[in-house]
Amino acid sequence: MPSPTKGARLGGGPAHERLILAGLATALFAHGRVRTTEAKARRLRPLAERLITKAKRGDLHARRQVLTVVRDKTVVHRLFAEIGPQYRNRPGGYTRILKLGPRKGDAAPMALIELVEPAAEEVVAEATAATRRSARDRVGRRSRAAEAPTAPAEVAAGGAEPVAAVAEPVGSAAGTAEAPAAAPDETAGAEPAVAAAESPAAADAEAPAGAGAAAEEPEEKP
Repeated sequence: MPSPTKGARLGGGPAHERLILAGLATALFAHGRVRTTEAKARRLRPLAERLITKAKRGDLHARRQVLTVVRDKTVVHRLFAEIGPQYRNRPGGYTRILKLGPRKGDAAPMALIELVEPAAEEVVAEATAATRRSARDRVGRRSRAAEAPTAPAEVAAGGAEPVAAVAEPVGSAAGTAEAPAAAPDETAGAEPAVAAAESPAAADAEAPAGAGAAAEEPEEKP
């Protein structure tokens, strides 16, 4: 006489029960965790661990046995390619059940069933990221501390340049002041003096010449 199945009875019959457990196992391998009732989680746990043990074998017969339960080939591939190799050094205990309290409405006890290793990997990843952030912060503080003493010298060196830049316009202003002083001497002073010196002499020289010519003309007529 066959012995009854341990645990709660699910669904309306054996076929419905197998379908419920197959759907829960598919969701567990696809997402890593499933939130369901505590009774379903307790029934799912041994089935999921048997499938993971077959995935650790990795042969064709084991894959076909898993395909009779999990019909999604993508999930089966993930089970054999990723989940199975994670637990090759672990003899069992691939899942854990966490109680969440009663469900609102019918007060059914809820639980979270999840794979063990992904949670540990997330903790390790968070710790590694925190270590990298702290290392970057230390390097940044050291670089800022090394650059801090050189900043005043650069400011002083940079402050001397505007003095020379300001001193240059002084010479240019002197040049502008000297240019108007030299301009009257060369243009206004020299040219009028030469013109004044040349005009009386030319007038004196032209006047006697004209007078001599007028004096000579009457003598030639008789």
